[in-house]
Amino acid sequence: MTATSVTQVLGFYERLGDELYDEKVSQSSHALQCAALARSEGADDFLVAAALLHDIGHLLEIDTHGPVPPRTGVNFSHEKSGAQYLSKIFPPAVTDPIALHVLAKRYLCAIDARYESSLSKGSRQSLIGQGGAFDPQECAEFSQQPEAINAIDLRCWDDSGKVLGLTVPPLEDYRSLLDDLVVI
Repeated sequence: MTATSVTQVLGFYERLGDELYDEKVSQSSHALQCAALARSEGADDFLVAAALLHDIGHLLEIDTHGPVPPRTGVNFSHEKSGAQYLSKIFPPAVTDPIALHVLAKRYLCAIDARYESSLSKGSRQSLIGQGGAFDPQECAEFSQQPEAINAIDLRCWDDSGKVLGLTVPPLEDYRSLLDDLVVI
């Protein structure tokens, strides 16, 4: 399945966004917090869109398989399915950081001994199913990716966007930004 419109993409959040992302926050709350963090740090529109949509693969999983309880260790490669789903309507500047955000977590775990311990319980658990910290060769390969820096920024917002009850702009506030980035 591939996205055909911004309305279709946002429909997943409207329909399934109340499902839990982790132990505390919903899928929509997490997405909106990540986008708000990206905006607050002056990210360009492509990266704000990536921050908002980076976990749409989880919504695709929920739509197909139903909710997967946190900490199950099941890895559906949501980063790849989400980027692929969005690739027909958004440019690589949006989809590439999405495709790389799990690899960015593995990279950060490898280069910073404190990073893994700073992850939420759910992120530490999913790290196991995602392959754990990179080895030196994998680190070198990741760092050569054109969107590696943006994926690392996205990963950091992903890690921080898990605050219960945080007030952020609503989903509809991002519609025109997303509409402006559509490539079809």
